[in-house]
Amino acid sequence: MDRDLDAIQYAMENTQVLLEPDRRIDTFQSTRFRFTMITELMDSVGKVKVRTGEVEAQKPLIIKPSMYNEIELEGFNDSAREYFEWMKEKGVEPTFFQYGFQFKRSEVEEKLYHDQLEMVKERVLEHAHQESDPMAVVLEGVDEAWEIGILRFTVEMIEKSQAINQFDFKRRGLLD
Repeated sequence: MDRDLDAIQYAMENTQVLLEPDRRIDTFQSTRFRFTMITELMDSVGKVKVRTGEVEAQKPLIIKPSMYNEIELEGFNDSAREYFEWMKEKGVEPTFFQYGFQFKRSEVEEKLYHDQLEMVKERVLEHAHQESDPMAVVLEGVDEAWEIGILRFTVEMIEKSQAINQFDFKRRGLLD
């Protein structure tokens, strides 16, 4: 188990966003990001794998205080539920957003290149700039745990989208 956690930590620390999408998670509809993940094979010099696919972010849902009773608190003791009750009594009503992602594994394509990592990155980035797709993201990651890099990207997208989503919800009168 510790070995798996070490692999996850290593992948999280060694994933880089080489090209960030121009857009963020849309507030009122699902959003599809098209990713290209570049990884160098660990035991082979001059072999680089390029994976392409999509990550779909479902539109964020508002979780208001009235819905706190429905929040899953798996693994927490009763004091977590009591904390939500205490917030309600004190008039503290934080609003949470729930983001859902789907990783479209069936649409992932892999290509193996016999070239240096820097050369492959340069070509992939040049191609991405020529296409100028506002939903494209180019990542560099760890081959054995490349999916962890995709998950890291999704978490970063959530963080970068929250303020925009909150503004949009307020503008439409859905939040105070």
